[in-house]
Amino acid sequence: MQKHLVPPPRPPPPPRPSAIPIGSPARIQKLIASQPNPLLAIEIFNLASRQSNFHHSYSSFHTLILKLGHTRHFSLMHNLLSRLKAHGYPVAPSLFSYIIRMFKRDVALDVESYRILMQGLCRKSQVNKAIDLLEDMLNKGFVPDTLSYTTLLNCLCRKKLKEAYKLLCKMKVKGCNPDIVHYNTVILGFCREGRAFNACKVLEDMQSNGCLPNLVSYRTLVVGLCNQGMYDEAKSYMKEMILKGLSPHFSIFHALIIGFCNVGKVNEACGMLEEMLRHGEAPHVDTWVEIVPRICEVDETVGMGNLFEEVLKVEIMPDTRIVEAAAGLEEYLIRRIHCRSRVA
Repeated sequence: MQKHLVPPPRPPPPPRPSAIPIGSPARIQKLIASQPNPLLAIEIFNLASRQSNFHHSYSSFHTLILKLGHTRHFSLMHNLLSRLKAHGYPVAPSLFSYIIRMFKRDVALDVESYRILMQGLCRKSQVNKAIDLLEDMLNKGFVPDTLSYTTLLNCLCRKKLKEAYKLLCKMKVKGCNPDIVHYNTVILGFCREGRAFNACKVLEDMQSNGCLPNLVSYRTLVVGLCNQGMYDEAKSYMKEMILKGLSPHFSIFHALIIGFCNVGKVNEACGMLEEMLRHGEAPHVDTWVEIVPRICEVDETVGMGNLFEEVLKVEIMPDTRIVEAAAGLEEYLIRRIHCRSRVA
């Protein structure tokens, strides 16, 4: 009987030659720069991007963006700028300046185009160039919209408050009446820099120009004044806003209560707390922790009794929580026990 011989297994096929390496980022940059056709240049860029562990250099992005801009492939250039940002590269000032010049040369700019360019400059903290764009815009007969001014004011308020205030004053002359957002932006800028007195001037200006302050205006100003220890002035503005029918936010009462407690004006602090309760605002635990010990130190019985009577009158309102007052009383009692134990 004839035996069937089993053929030996075939040897494995030889390994395919590895793909030709695309080259270094520097080589890709040179290929892109030497390619006269921008569409072929971006194909080279995309081909390299698909290679594993390959990362384009900033020079490759920069070269290709310039090439696309020169040939007015704006949508491709915009996409490449987004990819540049996704790679974590910052846009160099020189590149941004080129893009602005290109838009001025090749694109019919309108108010929206100017605003977009100003927003980009402000994001790069190039506020002087953004101001130059505003002047260029005005010289060409465009009237900037409110959002353009908001963009500039937000940027100026970070470092150049004086210029921000000047711009605010010039807006009406340039054909754009400042609105509540513009005024509140500058008020916040002054308060953030510890210049609440200047913020008061802005509030006066806005009222004389027919723009009524809102809750944000007063809240920013009152808290800013309290941060500088100007509690009596802050209280005056709180009264002003109440007379105008605005209900003070919790943060306003809290800032005044803490402030008056810090300077030893316990009666003023209690008055603020009672006013707070009348407006249906609920004191938080940290408010009670601050004011209850101060009241107890002045008068352990009558003061607290009167205060809790006022609290009970409004406790039926859904937002008030009398139980939180116990935290302040507990803080005081613990403090007294510790003091007595030391004396003993």
